Amino acid sequence: MAEIEIGIGKSGRRGYSLDEVAIVPSRRTRDADEVETSWQIDAYQFEIPVIAAPLDGVSSPATAIEMGRLGGAAAVHAEGLWCRYEDPTDVLAEIAELTAQRGAGQGSDTERIARMREIYARAVEPELIAHRVSEIRDAGATVCIAVTPASTESLLAHIVRAEPDLLVIHGTVTSAEHLTDGAHEPLDLKHLVRRLEVPVLVGGCASYQAALHLMRTGAAGVLVGVGPGAASTTGRVLGVGNPQATAIADARAARMRHLDETGVYVHVIADGGMRTGGDIAKAVVCGADGVMLGSPLARASEAPAGGALWSRSSFHHKLPRGGMRRMDQVGSLEQVLNGPADRADGRTNLMGALRKSMAVTGYGTLKEFQKADLMVMSPPTIRPGQQ
Repeated sequence: MAEIEIGIGKSGRRGYSLDEVAIVPSRRTRDADEVETSWQIDAYQFEIPVIAAPLDGVSSPATAIEMGRLGGAAAVHAEGLWCRYEDPTDVLAEIAELTAQRGAGQGSDTERIARMREIYARAVEPELIAHRVSEIRDAGATVCIAVTPASTESLLAHIVRAEPDLLVIHGTVTSAEHLTDGAHEPLDLKHLVRRLEVPVLVGGCASYQAALHLMRTGAAGVLVGVGPGAASTTGRVLGVGNPQATAIADARAARMRHLDETGVYVHVIADGGMRTGGDIAKAVVCGADGVMLGSPLARASEAPAGGALWSRSSFHHKLPRGGMRRMDQVGSLEQVLNGPADRADGRTNLMGALRKSMAVTGYGTLKEFQKADLMVMSPPTIRPGQQ
């Protein structure tokens, strides 16, 4: 891709968000009930390409069980409220109230951040990690546990002992190579991933080189996205990021190079920046095998915090990078994912929209759909409320 001169001595590539591209129909169409949206990570088969994000306002043991029933999975965070409190119901209700106050212009963000830090100051209880894993497994759902890179070594023994099916190492920016002055031992992802028996998904990343390096650690999947989610302000606070369509396409190219070099296929999972079934469809065409969703699932009636959404970086101890948002609830988790839809804004029946997109462009499987053509929109589409 040609670089654009920003000024004398500095140039950069043009990146594209999912809003700026559209899927081009092919010469054939097919029935929507004939398309296949299943995918597989290691030995685990899923009917839909969706993993609920490891956010306390999105994923709980109950929602993980329901996601399993609906054909997907949910990542429960080992550092989240469900592994800090035996019953976090009251705490979640308090956070929901804090979010409602913010929406009503009451109180200050400083006070809310301080309270969130207090809530999350409670130590993770290792026995709760095992309890949550057992709770989800006993219900017959695939168990996916998430942890941040900073806490991976300290919590890994407890997580491995609990025997989850999938492990997600999830950070704002996760790299296979971390430079340090020697004050502390950095996490060696390549050594860590290769000594684990559980399949590992790692991320986020947003560039070709970062994705390729993460793939070379032996990860089963790479999460693509740096701060594109509804609760994140990483781009504004740090100035770091890559528009999601370009980030996914770059990771797709890294996947092909890694496959050529090793014969090993690593899944690309788009993480954040998707609100509708159309966004999911475009992410797949850009190269994603699956998606990790936050805000669309926070709108479900089963969401643990009643529509409140926040990220772990929202109350970072030194540099908060996110806010607390209140999402309008639009229906059950089943309605959000599989319909039926009773509104025309694309926020319900996400999988129905994905299937319809595949059908009207003539593709029968997700792998085939990745071959669809994309067109750059000019000028970019501006959604209501974005201006």
